[in-house]
Order: sequence, then C-alpha cells, then structure tokens
Amino acid sequence: MNVLFLCTGNSCRSLISEATFNHLAPAGWHAISAGSQPTGVLNAQALALLASKGIATDGYYSKSWNDLPLTPDIVITVCGSAAGETCPAYLGSVLRAHWGVDDPSHVVGTQAEIDAAFERAYKLLRGRIEAFLALPLDQLATDRAAFKQALDRIGQLEAQ
Repeated sequence: MNVLFLCTGNSCRSLISEATFNHLAPAGWHAISAGSQPTGVLNAQALALLASKGIATDGYYSKSWNDLPLTPDIVITVCGSAAGETCPAYLGSVLRAHWGVDDPSHVVGTQAEIDAAFERAYKLLRGRIEAFLALPLDQLATDRAAFKQALDRIGQLEAQ
C-alpha cells in the first residue's frame, strides 16, 4: 500500500510525514511525499528535527506530484489553515483524507518559538501516523468507506 503525503511546497510537513511514516510502517506499506508547487529544497530545520528523532531522510527530495514514481493508494493532504493556505486537490480514484497542520517554517519569532512550532508539527503528524498504523489495516483495506471515515477521524486528532 502506497501513501502520498501531499502539500504545496513539499519541503517541510509532507517530508516530516513521509519520513516518519516510513520509519514506523510495517512491511508492505510505503509513503512518499510531493507538492503541487515544490520548492525544490527540503527545509533544513525539518531535516534536523527528523535526524534528532533518529529518522533517516537519505534519498528524500522535494518533488512535484507530476513526477511520482508510483501511483498512490491513499493521498493525505497536510496543508494547514494559516495565512489562508490552499491545499492542492489530487486527482484520481484514490482514497483521500486531510490532516491539516500549520506550517512551522512560516513561524516568525525567537529560535525557541520556531523550534517549538516544528516540535508541535512533528508530534501532531507522528500521533496521527501512529493512529493510522494502529487501525485494523487488513480489514479496512477491503472497506473503502470505513477506511475513509477512520482517516478523516485521525485528521481531527490533536497532538498528545
């Protein structure tokens, strides 16, 4: 099963999601990330955060959703509502869910405030990914409607 984490720039939240999902996922499940308007560069602070958590990012890069090496089974958008951000709408007959997270790379303030924003985004995404992976995936893989409902509920979870 292939999961696409999608955002606009594919430099921060979708990267954190992809790397964290792949770090935690069971065999046979794989995540990739992309953007509708990729920046072409991964966010340095997001990379440092993932490294501090022991999560590998080797081989990851900022890419367009037009250049995916595979067709996803599930698309999860991670764009937030800060500054009226518009989330891209992936076309295709895939299971879709929205897990909005405000972009920590847009936080302005002290380094401690910026670090806290990245940590909040990571905790929220990781918690949602852990909830996803705790689902009865074998059962849900054959029931699209129930899978969609479960993914939508997960998108409402707050960080623990």
